[in-house]
Amino acid sequence: MTMQGKCVLITGASKGIGAAAARVFAEAGANVALVARNRDAIADLAGEIGPSAIAIPCDVSRYWEVEAAVEACHTAFGQLDVLINNAGVVEPIAGLADVDPGAWAHAIDINLKGVFNGMHAALPGMIERRSGTILTVSSGAAHNPLEGWSAYCTSKAGAAMLTRCADHEARAAGLRVMGLSPGTVATDMQREIKASGVNPVSALDWSDHIPADWPAKALLCMCSPEADEFVGQEISLRDEDIRRRIGLI
Repeated sequence: MTMQGKCVLITGASKGIGAAAARVFAEAGANVALVARNRDAIADLAGEIGPSAIAIPCDVSRYWEVEAAVEACHTAFGQLDVLINNAGVVEPIAGLADVDPGAWAHAIDINLKGVFNGMHAALPGMIERRSGTILTVSSGAAHNPLEGWSAYCTSKAGAAMLTRCADHEARAAGLRVMGLSPGTVATDMQREIKASGVNPVSALDWSDHIPADWPAKALLCMCSPEADEFVGQEISLRDEDIRRRIGLI
């Protein structure tokens, strides 16, 4: 499919799924806004992609920074067509009785408030144009408790419900809002999980994880009208039928 002339804002774009998505969408013709706290990494990626990419240093937990990133998309490319809420952290990994409250709250700020901030900043312009797609990277942890992951599980569950709320409120205005649960992906997050030694996910072998370009390609396909049947839902990349539709198997 082509994304020629479309503007896509990707949070957490400095590495992993976000960086892979930036490359996939740029190859499809999109203008991409790379949002992350690591300014050097997104600057390097924007330089690799070329004139169709802009790097926007941003902490998604701070609303005013996310709002400025959305405004930068309008300034550089005229509008924002697709928002991909990808930024997320798995730390702190610790039991509820032992976890640092400040670290726990910071994970909520990134994983949950960051999604809200993106939606709140992007929705008005999309609703005014009666066009736009919002995709949130979810997790199986949104639906299942895991030892040591209370912050991650709770924040991902909240983000999944935010996605449903956004669909409920904005579908009538022509917007498409969906979630993607990619499964375990070979990214730096999995290295942190492995090092923790906590819960069964840390015991997985590296070969058990899918490459980051698989969810990136899934996100691209979710922007196609062929994915309209999934609007308001969460797509699981563990589903072989979904993988087949995307062309991964």
